[in-house]
Amino acid sequence: MSGDEAVIHVVDDDRAAREGLGFMLGSLGLEVAPHGSAADLLAKLDDNQRGCILADMRMPGMTGLELLDELTRRGCPLPVIMITGHGDVPMAVRAIQAGALDFFEKPVNGMALVERIRSALELYDQRQAAAAGRNALAARLASLTPREAEVARAVLAGRQNKQIAAELGISLKTVEIHRHNVMDKMGATGAADLVRMLIEGGWAEA
Repeated sequence: MSGDEAVIHVVDDDRAAREGLGFMLGSLGLEVAPHGSAADLLAKLDDNQRGCILADMRMPGMTGLELLDELTRRGCPLPVIMITGHGDVPMAVRAIQAGALDFFEKPVNGMALVERIRSALELYDQRQAAAAGRNALAARLASLTPREAEVARAVLAGRQNKQIAAELGISLKTVEIHRHNVMDKMGATGAADLVRMLIEGGWAEA
């Protein structure tokens, strides 16, 4: 299995468990970053590096569930897989509800874990692509002039060009020019496409 330069972060205060997972994953060609605590992970983590996080549920200081909460608060895109003992299963279920990708009971089934890591890396790629799309959309919206933005909001409200001209006190021709510029800057193929972009950009809430 190739991680395509991914880093698998293994977070466990149990050195033997940490090294065991690291050895197994490393033997499959994956790059592993071991961490003895949640604090150690948070201090070193680069969430722009493709990868995922395997975290033990019970750790001194910050538990796996508390780590998940902190990663969510930071907007970290790395998927989290929980490793849990039998007695921690209810806690692991809460972690799933809080956003963890999955959980594995000890002793971990290596092949099943590897398959889930593959899914986690795909999910990371999807999250990064979605974030890049949102950033690109925000940049296009920010490129609109104040008047173009007014016209765009009027289109979002369902106004026709004549109505927009009357509301803004400008000529129909001027509206058509601004609307053309909006469509061009946004890369929209039509009014429906523009409206979808504006909604995705949060303009409907505004």
